[in-house]
Amino acid sequence: MTRKPSLKERFRPFFAWVRARVPPGLRLLLGVLLILGGIFGFLPVLGFWMIPLGVLIAAMDIKLIRRWLRRKRR
Repeated sequence: MTRKPSLKERFRPFFAWVRARVPPGLRLLLGVLLILGGIFGFLPVLGFWMIPLGVLIAAMDIKLIRRWLRRKRR
């Protein structure tokens, strides 16, 4: 039986695309906009899924968050 891929594995191509195609300052802005949109997750088009996605995209540009995530993974 095959195992179901984790969220990290499923989003790996998306994050590679964002890292390669979107400039660093714009990534931070995109992350903040996703977080702000996630706050209004009760609306039909937006969702609470946008908050963690925004944090992950913004973390690509903020060294302190990246270090914290690396330490937490160990």
